[in-house]
Amino acid sequence: MTLPSASAHHPRLPSAGDCVLRLCLARLAISHPDRVFAVFASGECWSYAQLHERVRAVAANLQTIGVRPGCCVQCWLPNGPQALLLLFAVNYLGAVFAPMSVEYKGILLDNAMRASGASILVAHATLLARLDAQALQAFERVVVVAAPSPPAGQGRLMAWEELAADGPPLQEALLPHPQPWDVHALVATSGTTGASKFVPITYAQTWATSGGFIALTGDDRALLNIPISHVGGIGVAFRALYRGGSVGLVESFSAASFWSTVCALEITTLTLLGAMTDFLLAEPARESDRQHPLRHAIMVPITHNATAFSQRFGVDIYTVFNMTEVSCPIVSDKNPKQPGSCGRAREGYELRLADGNDCEVARGDVGELLVRSDMPWAIASEYRGDPQATANAWRNGWFHTGDRFRQDDEGCCYFVDRLKDAIRRRGENISAVEVEAALAAFPAVREAAVIGVPSERGEDEVLAVLSQLPGSDIDRIALVQFLAERLPHFMVPRYLRIVDELPKTASLKVLKAQLRDEGITADTWDREREGLRLRRTRFDSHTSRRAA
Repeated sequence: MTLPSASAHHPRLPSAGDCVLRLCLARLAISHPDRVFAVFASGECWSYAQLHERVRAVAANLQTIGVRPGCCVQCWLPNGPQALLLLFAVNYLGAVFAPMSVEYKGILLDNAMRASGASILVAHATLLARLDAQALQAFERVVVVAAPSPPAGQGRLMAWEELAADGPPLQEALLPHPQPWDVHALVATSGTTGASKFVPITYAQTWATSGGFIALTGDDRALLNIPISHVGGIGVAFRALYRGGSVGLVESFSAASFWSTVCALEITTLTLLGAMTDFLLAEPARESDRQHPLRHAIMVPITHNATAFSQRFGVDIYTVFNMTEVSCPIVSDKNPKQPGSCGRAREGYELRLADGNDCEVARGDVGELLVRSDMPWAIASEYRGDPQATANAWRNGWFHTGDRFRQDDEGCCYFVDRLKDAIRRRGENISAVEVEAALAAFPAVREAAVIGVPSERGEDEVLAVLSQLPGSDIDRIALVQFLAERLPHFMVPRYLRIVDELPKTASLKVLKAQLRDEGITADTWDREREGLRLRRTRFDSHTSRRAA
């Protein structure tokens, strides 16, 4: 029986042939066998035909150790050839790729393994020491990458080389016929404001996300420097596949080697997350700053120095708003002119800004961003194993992002803050993002994170956690004076804490939940204890003169 095309049911929904990995990869291996799909820092490269052959070999060996359609395979690997092959091989079998950040330990590890229920773990050898014997025993098979010695004969342990070697033929009869609504990955949210949640990602959602970015062709090569444990890393690989393009894969971001990597791997497009832009602009200017193949970059979030980056390096800038749970509902034009904007809603998506009762706020006011799509499965539908969080986030027919936005009369959307980043001090609502932007303008500050901490007077006090530029020393009193000239008195942090590095997720997002847990530490500086108090602006009721 011939299955009907998925697109016959909905005009926006892709067909299985458009979005299911096994079908896309097989088609390209036949139509463009010699076209390069992946290049690595080592100089190795794989064509589509070679990739297809390697993926099928790993998939066949996964079948022999019990991987079947719909089951989860846990991946605990840094970016590299093994992680890419495993992502594709698991999907080739119709199974679910369940990656974990290489930074995970303790309760984060426990939560990720519990959410997936995987019986197969593929892990780098150096990470296994974080698992106790009981945790290892929860897996029927553990595949070890970069094992110092062959683990063969050690029961459930096997070496990656066994998984990647030529072995038994693939059992084609066991391969399913996945559809766009089938789940192909289980990905953790960033956990910047609380415990990570785990999101089942469908092929349709991944396909929809790839359409939210700038148009690519088969001649484009995307830099895959975002961890494959992150939805952005998975998205880069699929986006290149969907367009018959290629990826240049590196383990992680490095400002010092960034441009040499771009040139060596012939990168034409990439995504810049968080502070990456600042790090690159901080590098000394060179005559070769524009001598590279990079044509465009997606900056998330777009920073105040986006124009400076574009002009210095000759790169077109775009920005988007996305989350693990959605599929780029907001995108910008090239080199957006509205400072701080994420762009506008793209076709097929509806946005609402709402108050705490899901009632829409007036245009220009700040409200939580709610999203829905007219394409089925373009937005995730649950948090795995967390029905209460699912009910809260998807209530009343809209996905609640947990982000506070405002929208101007032209429909441009501006991120204000995470709901949990909203600080209330003495009756005033404070945006952590706005305070962080002011801190970042101080010459000695490299990065800043602002959180609310309990006040002895009730509500919150403002704590800024900072890292310094190399060779710099932050003068705390000078910084407070600098901020007092740029911010209302109630937004100037009472507490300053200087650290070597801000704690981050693998995707370089600041772990504010960790900073909140640490709170006011022994090395935190309190300006009020030093006698440095700021007062609100006062007005003389008789003369209407402004008084400080």
